[in-house]
Amino acid sequence: MFHTDDLLRDLHRCNRLDDLDLHLAEFLLAQATRPSQSLALAIALTTHATSEGHVCLDLKAIADESVFSTSDRVVRAPGLQTWRRELLESGVVGHPGEWQPLILDGSDRLYLHRYWDYEQRLGQGLLRRAEAVPGSIDLGLLKAGLQTLFRPPSGQGTDWQKIAAASAVLHRLCVISGGPGTGKTTIVVRLLALLRQQPGGDGLRIALAAPTGMAASRLQQAIRQSKASLPLSARQLRAIPEEASTLHRLLGVCRHGTGFRHHRENPLLLDAVIVDEASMVDVALMAKLLDALPEQARLILLGDRDQLASVEAGAVLGDICVGCEGPDRPFARRLEQITGQAVDVVTKSAGRLSNSVVLLRQSYRFDADSRIGQLARAVNQGDAQAALALLRGREAEGIGWLAPETSTASVAASRYAALFRQLAAGASADRLFSTLYDFRLLCAVREGPYGVKQLNQAITRELIQAGHVADNREWYPGRPVMLTRNDYQLNLYNGETGIVLPHPDSAGELAVAFRGTDGEIRWVSHAALPHCETVYALTVHKSQGSEFRDVMLQLPDQPAAVLCRELLYTAVTRSKQRFTLVGMESVLAHTVARRLKRASGLADLLDV
Repeated sequence: MFHTDDLLRDLHRCNRLDDLDLHLAEFLLAQATRPSQSLALAIALTTHATSEGHVCLDLKAIADESVFSTSDRVVRAPGLQTWRRELLESGVVGHPGEWQPLILDGSDRLYLHRYWDYEQRLGQGLLRRAEAVPGSIDLGLLKAGLQTLFRPPSGQGTDWQKIAAASAVLHRLCVISGGPGTGKTTIVVRLLALLRQQPGGDGLRIALAAPTGMAASRLQQAIRQSKASLPLSARQLRAIPEEASTLHRLLGVCRHGTGFRHHRENPLLLDAVIVDEASMVDVALMAKLLDALPEQARLILLGDRDQLASVEAGAVLGDICVGCEGPDRPFARRLEQITGQAVDVVTKSAGRLSNSVVLLRQSYRFDADSRIGQLARAVNQGDAQAALALLRGREAEGIGWLAPETSTASVAASRYAALFRQLAAGASADRLFSTLYDFRLLCAVREGPYGVKQLNQAITRELIQAGHVADNREWYPGRPVMLTRNDYQLNLYNGETGIVLPHPDSAGELAVAFRGTDGEIRWVSHAALPHCETVYALTVHKSQGSEFRDVMLQLPDQPAAVLCRELLYTAVTRSKQRFTLVGMESVLAHTVARRLKRASGLADLLDV
């Protein structure tokens, strides 16, 4: 009888398998008719890969390679042909379309069945929607609306915001990708106005959504602010929706279980869904959204393909945009006729979704002279030397470098001291929130001496020593906190930030203040918020969608699996005016050189 306990337990001890992965691997192995060490290794590595954000395991990338070692043991993956044969003979691995716990596709990608199914449903749903043509588009109304809502560009270049809005009206699927300051929110509010102007537009059922509560709140606030600048009547402005929700809330989280109320058999009663911060949406959630959306409904995704991908498995926005650098010639000519803008045809753009993807090319926040913009471009291009030169440059404006031996906690505490000085002077809660968002310390990791947990504790100690915090109680005036779970009863969401303050109507009793999208301050008893943490420092992942005037990024003291150019790019572009990096040159060079590559078959599926 074949025994694999030693291999699986060794992988578990070396943190290549967590407890859940170990139990799943043992269960699947027990179901096999022909168990083998090759199968045990494949199952273990596949379950571990999905927990690290991959949709599948690429056997070609690791076949015949050393995949893990201990002090007395080295485990190599089998050769590809041998591995493929043994897996397909095991009784638990099947070809695409077969009902087996694991699926091995024609490109030697091994999936847990549910992830293969998610990817297939998502890819097929995107292609069907991209190839469908919306009915009853009044091109005259569209041209007039574009002329009214989009001002002529100041320069001679193409107005890609206008192109994106037109594309979204002309398609049932439109994906708009652009960096910070490229005007994604500007497009949303004008697109909503254009949809309302089309025949039957007054009756369109439109939903606005985002992957997190904070992202939904920011989308809602941005639309409310942008509406005021539109050259429309009061009636037309009232017709533009502005309420946004999380995707989970839109789909209807079931109280008992992990499913949603809305799915293929119980679809959403909507004609259009606009999703902001789409780079944060994982393959499972996006597949479920496509399932729940009626075939005739529009889906508009907005995000930044260069940002970090979702925490869960998949890099959906990035995979969708692969090979889509511009429209084909017929659609480019159609866009020119409708928008009056020159649209270049990119001959290398070969993706089947090319006409559904628009890349915003101009940043209105970072001009050609912006050092932050230059740094973001250097990181995106993988140019570590240019990034280092910008950070080290004595004349650099808006960016800086601090040596790795710098006491980050001390520097950050000195910046947060302004919050406590204003609190002592009786500043309003609104003013305190503005000060809190002036500066934020970001970290690449949660654990360790350079992680969020340790630095939040160290900053708190620094503030106590400086006399800004009276003692080391958990709840004290001025403590910034971030929610770590959604609370639908309180209408508060994972990622929302509050400040602990004396409640104005309860004789100084402490409560947590939250600033709503309308600027109103909400007060919540801290006893009602068990799932929150101090947030002087937060991870780059948690900062996605947020903006701060001044950002400091703390890198760990050695290369780590999480470090990649997408993480650094995301951190840099959270800043509106200044970015400072703390770390070693070698770690920065490693970070810029390494791309976030998640194993997935979605890009291939969309290009067949």
